[in-house]
Amino acid sequence: MTSQLFSSSNRLGFGSMQLTGPGHWAAPDDPEQAMQVLRDAVDAGVTHIDTADAYGPFTAEKYIRKALHPYPEGLVIATKGGLTRQGPDRWAPCGRPEYLRQCVEMSLRRLQVERIDLYYLHRIDPAVPLEDQLGVLRDMQAEGKIHHIGLSKADLGQIREASELIAVAAVQNKYNVSNRVFEEVLRYCENASITFVPYAPLASGRLAEPHGVLHELATQYSATPAQLALAWLLHRSPVMMPIPGTSCSARLHENLAAHQINLTREGMAAIEVAATKTVRSEVGKGR
Repeated sequence: MTSQLFSSSNRLGFGSMQLTGPGHWAAPDDPEQAMQVLRDAVDAGVTHIDTADAYGPFTAEKYIRKALHPYPEGLVIATKGGLTRQGPDRWAPCGRPEYLRQCVEMSLRRLQVERIDLYYLHRIDPAVPLEDQLGVLRDMQAEGKIHHIGLSKADLGQIREASELIAVAAVQNKYNVSNRVFEEVLRYCENASITFVPYAPLASGRLAEPHGVLHELATQYSATPAQLALAWLLHRSPVMMPIPGTSCSARLHENLAAHQINLTREGMAAIEVAATKTVRSEVGKGR
């Protein structure tokens, strides 16, 4: 299942959330540039593009269609539904089955596809039984409108409950070198052959500061701290598929070069030790 969601030669995908305006609301200042970044990503070998109907809302999905349709063979497009938007940086879950069905139908139309490769429940709605939320997605999978189903921002208990209802293909949770809250979820995904998609993969906080371990190691590897943060993720687990996003083609190519970095065990250990110390320090300061 995992191999169908990313290329074995390059597990770095592209996240489209930054191809919208401030607060992930409306259009960016330069829509043409946003679409060019998408084209550049595919030209550079990206085979997995992540989006959602809530990005804009609807903006990112429309750009993907305008920039890339007809889609090249082998390109996986993942989208999400189940979040409503109330304004910049404002989101609220809605897991009513009739709403989720409409979300899928509209994403199919905006992306101009007959089947969505990977469809995430963007957030589990606590006001609606999980069986009802996943049941409608399972129905649409049986109808041929969804290939794989995933979960976003789900804890271990929710993933286990969902796995009794559907075949969970991917989990998209926040995870990076300085935030490993979902370590237990990652290990579960490894054991269950579920693709783990870390969002905010470049967040590295104090580790990327001038005297931070990422900054110091970057010189040894002729890389940037951001590239090392991505390389660390790729080395962390074989089911890991980071989706760094950007609205700049130069940064896109910089991010994608991370898969060429061969981190040593010593490098991995140095990053993890420093990350653990940083987290403990910030907790001790009450941050």
